[in-house]
Amino acid sequence: MTGRVEGKVAFITGAARGQGRSHAVRLAEEGADIIAIDICKPIDTAEIPPATPADLAETEELVKATGRRIVTAEVDVRDADGLRESLAEGVGKLGRLDIIVANAGIASGGDTLAETDENVWQETIDINLSGVWKSVKAGVPHILEGGRGGSIVLTSSVGGLKAYPQTGHYVSAKHGVVGLMRAFAVELGQHMIRVNSVHPTHVSTAMIMNEKTFQMFRPDLENPTADDMAPICQMFHTLPVPWVDPIDISNAVLYLASEEARYLTGVTLPVDCGSMLK
Repeated sequence: MTGRVEGKVAFITGAARGQGRSHAVRLAEEGADIIAIDICKPIDTAEIPPATPADLAETEELVKATGRRIVTAEVDVRDADGLRESLAEGVGKLGRLDIIVANAGIASGGDTLAETDENVWQETIDINLSGVWKSVKAGVPHILEGGRGGSIVLTSSVGGLKAYPQTGHYVSAKHGVVGLMRAFAVELGQHMIRVNSVHPTHVSTAMIMNEKTFQMFRPDLENPTADDMAPICQMFHTLPVPWVDPIDISNAVLYLASEEARYLTGVTLPVDCGSMLK
Protein backbone atom coordinates (compact mmCIF):
# COMPACT_ATOMS: atom_id res chain seq x y z
CA MET A 1 0.00 0.00 0.00
CA THR A 2 1.34 3.43 -0.95
CA GLY A 3 0.09 7.00 -0.89
CA ARG A 4 -1.65 6.62 2.46
CA VAL A 5 -1.38 10.36 3.16
CA GLU A 6 -1.03 11.48 -0.45
CA GLY A 7 -1.45 15.21 -1.00
CA LYS A 8 -1.63 16.07 2.70
CA VAL A 9 0.62 18.36 4.73
CA ALA A 10 1.97 17.34 8.12
CA PHE A 11 3.42 19.59 10.83
CA ILE A 12 5.99 17.72 12.96
CA THR A 13 7.80 19.03 16.03
CA GLY A 14 11.16 17.74 17.23
CA ALA A 15 11.90 16.71 13.65
CA ALA A 16 15.67 17.19 13.51
CA ARG A 17 16.49 13.63 14.58
CA GLY A 18 15.14 10.55 16.34
CA GLN A 19 11.44 9.81 16.25
CA GLY A 20 10.56 13.18 14.74
CA ARG A 21 12.86 12.72 11.77
CA SER A 22 11.56 9.19 11.28
CA HIS A 23 7.95 10.45 11.32
CA ALA A 24 8.77 13.13 8.75
CA VAL A 25 10.42 10.68 6.36
CA ARG A 26 7.74 8.00 6.79
CA LEU A 27 4.87 10.39 6.14
CA ALA A 28 6.74 11.82 3.14
CA GLU A 29 7.25 8.31 1.76
CA GLU A 30 3.47 7.95 1.84
CA GLY A 31 2.82 11.22 0.01
CA ALA A 32 2.76 14.03 2.58
CA ASP A 33 4.57 17.33 2.40
CA ILE A 34 6.20 18.32 5.68
CA ILE A 35 6.53 21.34 7.95
CA ALA A 36 9.37 20.36 10.29
CA ILE A 37 10.60 22.27 13.32
CA ASP A 38 13.14 21.70 16.06
CA ILE A 39 14.80 23.91 18.67
CA CYS A 40 18.30 22.91 17.46
CA LYS A 41 20.00 24.35 20.52
CA PRO A 42 20.78 23.31 24.10
CA ILE A 43 18.05 23.00 26.74
CA ASP A 44 19.20 23.90 30.22
CA THR A 45 18.13 20.75 32.08
CA ALA A 46 18.47 18.23 29.24
CA GLU A 47 21.13 15.61 29.82
CA ILE A 48 21.87 14.64 26.23
CA PRO A 49 23.51 16.70 23.47
CA PRO A 50 20.93 18.78 21.58
CA ALA A 51 19.86 18.41 17.99
CA THR A 52 21.70 20.81 15.70
CA PRO A 53 20.85 22.85 12.60
CA ALA A 54 22.83 20.25 10.65
CA ASP A 55 20.50 17.54 11.98
CA LEU A 56 17.46 19.49 10.78
CA ALA A 57 19.12 20.04 7.41
CA GLU A 58 19.66 16.27 7.15
CA THR A 59 15.96 15.68 7.84
CA GLU A 60 15.20 18.16 5.06
CA GLU A 61 17.39 16.28 2.60
CA LEU A 62 15.90 12.91 3.57
CA VAL A 63 12.37 14.21 2.95
CA LYS A 64 13.36 15.78 -0.35
CA ALA A 65 14.85 12.43 -1.39
CA THR A 66 11.33 10.96 -1.25
CA GLY A 67 10.18 13.53 -3.80
CA ARG A 68 8.09 15.53 -1.33
CA ARG A 69 8.36 19.17 -0.29
CA ILE A 70 9.47 20.35 3.14
CA VAL A 71 9.65 23.65 5.02
CA THR A 72 11.88 23.75 8.11
CA ALA A 73 12.38 26.21 10.96
CA GLU A 74 14.33 26.36 14.20
CA VAL A 75 11.58 26.91 16.77
CA ASP A 76 11.18 26.16 20.48
CA VAL A 77 7.79 24.61 21.24
CA ARG A 78 7.61 26.87 24.30
CA ASP A 79 7.50 29.84 21.91
CA ALA A 80 3.86 30.29 20.89
CA ASP A 81 4.62 33.19 18.55
CA GLY A 82 7.40 31.25 16.87
CA LEU A 83 5.11 28.29 16.34
CA ARG A 84 2.41 30.46 14.78
CA GLU A 85 4.91 32.19 12.50
CA SER A 86 6.54 28.97 11.31
CA LEU A 87 3.18 27.40 10.60
CA ALA A 88 1.95 30.46 8.73
CA GLU A 89 5.06 30.33 6.58
CA GLY A 90 4.80 26.58 6.02
CA VAL A 91 1.10 26.61 5.18
CA GLY A 92 1.69 29.61 2.91
CA LYS A 93 4.26 27.64 0.94
CA LEU A 94 2.58 24.23 0.99
CA GLY A 95 -1.03 25.37 0.77
CA ARG A 96 -2.77 23.51 3.60
CA LEU A 97 -2.45 21.61 6.87
CA ASP A 98 -3.98 18.21 7.57
CA ILE A 99 -1.81 16.46 10.18
CA ILE A 100 -0.12 17.56 13.39
CA VAL A 101 2.44 15.32 15.07
CA ALA A 102 3.36 16.94 18.40
CA ASN A 103 6.48 14.92 19.06
CA ALA A 104 9.06 17.26 20.63
CA GLY A 105 10.10 16.33 24.15
CA ILE A 106 12.94 15.94 26.61
CA ALA A 107 13.75 13.33 29.25
CA SER A 108 15.82 13.20 32.39
CA GLY A 109 15.73 11.11 35.51
CA GLY A 110 17.47 9.88 38.58
CA ASP A 111 15.71 11.71 41.41
CA THR A 112 12.52 11.00 43.29
CA LEU A 113 9.75 13.56 42.98
CA ALA A 114 10.51 14.79 46.47
CA GLU A 115 14.10 15.45 45.41
CA THR A 116 13.51 16.73 41.87
CA ASP A 117 14.95 20.16 41.18
CA GLU A 118 12.26 22.77 40.50
CA ASN A 119 13.95 23.90 37.28
CA VAL A 120 13.99 20.32 36.00
CA TRP A 121 10.30 19.95 36.84
CA GLN A 122 9.31 23.22 35.21
CA GLU A 123 11.29 22.78 32.02
CA THR A 124 9.94 19.25 31.54
CA ILE A 125 6.35 20.43 32.00
CA ASP A 126 6.92 23.46 29.78
CA ILE A 127 8.27 21.38 26.89
CA ASN A 128 6.58 17.98 27.23
CA LEU A 129 3.11 19.24 28.16
CA SER A 130 2.67 22.95 27.51
CA GLY A 131 4.75 22.66 24.32
CA VAL A 132 2.39 19.98 23.03
CA TRP A 133 -0.61 22.19 23.77
CA LYS A 134 1.00 25.20 22.08
CA SER A 135 1.92 23.15 19.02
CA VAL A 136 -1.61 21.86 18.55
CA LYS A 137 -3.12 25.25 19.35
CA ALA A 138 -0.99 26.85 16.62
CA GLY A 139 -1.97 24.24 14.04
CA VAL A 140 -5.70 23.79 14.65
CA PRO A 141 -6.83 27.02 12.92
CA HIS A 142 -5.10 25.93 9.71
CA ILE A 143 -6.78 22.51 9.76
CA LEU A 144 -10.15 24.15 10.47
CA GLU A 145 -9.61 26.57 7.61
CA GLY A 146 -9.25 23.66 5.21
CA GLY A 147 -12.64 22.23 6.19
CA ARG A 148 -11.49 18.71 5.36
CA GLY A 149 -11.00 17.35 8.85
CA GLY A 150 -7.62 16.08 9.92
CA SER A 151 -5.55 14.01 12.30
CA ILE A 152 -3.55 15.06 15.35
CA VAL A 153 -1.11 12.64 16.97
CA LEU A 154 0.49 13.44 20.32
CA THR A 155 3.61 11.65 21.50
CA SER A 156 3.18 10.48 25.06
CA SER A 157 4.94 7.41 26.48
CA VAL A 158 4.31 4.19 28.31
CA GLY A 159 5.16 6.57 31.16
CA GLY A 160 1.94 8.39 30.25
CA LEU A 161 -0.07 5.30 31.13
CA LYS A 162 1.74 4.00 34.21
CA ALA A 163 4.32 5.27 36.68
CA TYR A 164 8.02 4.65 36.98
CA PRO A 165 10.27 5.72 39.88
CA GLN A 166 12.86 8.48 39.60
CA THR A 167 11.12 10.01 36.56
CA GLY A 168 8.05 11.57 38.17
CA HIS A 169 8.34 14.90 36.35
CA TYR A 170 8.43 13.09 33.00
CA VAL A 171 5.63 10.71 33.99
CA SER A 172 3.48 13.64 35.11
CA ALA A 173 3.96 15.51 31.84
CA LYS A 174 3.26 12.44 29.72
CA HIS A 175 0.11 11.63 31.71
CA GLY A 176 -0.92 15.23 31.05
CA VAL A 177 -0.54 14.64 27.32
CA VAL A 178 -3.29 12.01 27.57
CA GLY A 179 -5.58 14.61 29.11
CA LEU A 180 -4.76 17.06 26.32
CA MET A 181 -5.44 14.39 23.72
CA ARG A 182 -8.82 13.48 25.13
CA ALA A 183 -9.93 17.08 25.59
CA PHE A 184 -8.86 18.04 22.07
CA ALA A 185 -10.61 14.93 20.71
CA VAL A 186 -13.89 15.92 22.36
CA GLU A 187 -13.64 19.54 21.24
CA LEU A 188 -12.53 18.92 17.66
CA GLY A 189 -14.55 15.82 16.81
CA GLN A 190 -17.41 17.88 15.40
CA HIS A 191 -15.00 19.09 12.71
CA MET A 192 -13.89 15.54 11.81
CA ILE A 193 -10.51 16.23 13.36
CA ARG A 194 -9.29 13.10 15.10
CA VAL A 195 -6.90 13.28 18.04
CA ASN A 196 -4.95 10.29 19.37
CA SER A 197 -1.74 9.58 21.27
CA VAL A 198 1.10 7.11 20.80
CA HIS A 199 2.88 5.59 23.79
CA PRO A 200 6.35 4.27 22.99
CA THR A 201 8.41 2.11 25.26
CA HIS A 202 12.20 2.51 25.05
CA VAL A 203 13.17 3.66 21.55
CA SER A 204 16.67 3.38 20.10
CA THR A 205 17.31 7.11 19.82
CA ALA A 206 19.68 9.51 21.56
CA MET A 207 17.10 9.98 24.32
CA ILE A 208 18.07 6.62 25.84
CA MET A 209 21.22 5.74 23.92
CA ASN A 210 23.51 7.94 25.98
CA GLU A 211 25.98 7.50 28.83
CA LYS A 212 23.72 9.11 31.45
CA THR A 213 20.93 6.63 30.77
CA PHE A 214 23.33 3.70 30.64
CA GLN A 215 24.57 4.70 34.09
CA MET A 216 21.04 5.16 35.45
CA PHE A 217 20.07 1.64 34.36
CA ARG A 218 23.38 0.04 35.35
CA PRO A 219 24.78 1.90 38.38
CA ASP A 220 26.65 -1.28 39.28
CA LEU A 221 29.06 -0.82 36.35
CA GLU A 222 31.76 1.79 35.94
CA ASN A 223 31.34 2.37 32.19
CA PRO A 224 28.12 0.68 31.06
CA THR A 225 27.14 0.41 27.40
CA ALA A 226 23.91 -0.17 25.50
CA ASP A 227 24.61 -3.90 25.62
CA ASP A 228 24.85 -3.72 29.40
CA MET A 229 21.54 -1.83 29.59
CA ALA A 230 19.69 -4.15 27.21
CA PRO A 231 18.84 -6.95 29.69
CA ILE A 232 17.34 -4.42 32.11
CA CYS A 233 15.28 -2.78 29.36
CA GLN A 234 14.04 -6.17 28.22
CA MET A 235 12.68 -6.85 31.69
CA PHE A 236 10.10 -4.09 31.09
CA HIS A 237 8.58 -6.03 28.20
CA THR A 238 6.54 -9.11 27.44
CA LEU A 239 8.20 -9.57 24.05
CA PRO A 240 11.86 -10.58 24.36
CA VAL A 241 13.36 -7.33 23.05
CA PRO A 242 14.95 -4.39 24.92
CA TRP A 243 13.68 -1.54 22.76
CA VAL A 244 11.95 -0.63 19.52
CA ASP A 245 13.22 1.48 16.61
CA PRO A 246 11.89 4.90 15.54
CA ILE A 247 10.25 3.37 12.45
CA ASP A 248 8.02 1.29 14.73
CA ILE A 249 6.56 4.46 16.20
CA SER A 250 6.42 6.12 12.79
CA ASN A 251 4.30 3.29 11.41
CA ALA A 252 1.82 3.83 14.25
CA VAL A 253 1.78 7.58 13.59
CA LEU A 254 1.21 6.94 9.88
CA TYR A 255 -1.71 4.64 10.65
CA LEU A 256 -3.36 7.20 12.92
CA ALA A 257 -2.79 9.94 10.35
CA SER A 258 -4.22 7.91 7.47
CA GLU A 259 -7.77 7.22 6.37
CA GLU A 260 -7.37 3.67 7.64
CA ALA A 261 -7.96 5.18 11.09
CA ARG A 262 -10.70 7.55 9.93
CA TYR A 263 -13.00 6.71 12.84
CA LEU A 264 -10.36 6.42 15.57
CA THR A 265 -10.23 9.29 18.00
CA GLY A 266 -9.41 9.54 21.70
CA VAL A 267 -7.22 6.42 21.50
CA THR A 268 -4.07 5.76 23.54
CA LEU A 269 -2.00 3.49 21.29
CA PRO A 270 0.94 1.76 22.99
CA VAL A 271 3.92 0.62 20.94
CA ASP A 272 5.40 -1.09 23.94
CA CYS A 273 6.39 -4.74 23.35
CA GLY A 274 3.75 -5.67 25.92
CA SER A 275 5.06 -3.38 28.65
CA MET A 276 1.50 -2.48 29.66
CA LEU A 277 0.87 -6.15 30.47
CA LYS A 278 3.36 -5.95 33.33
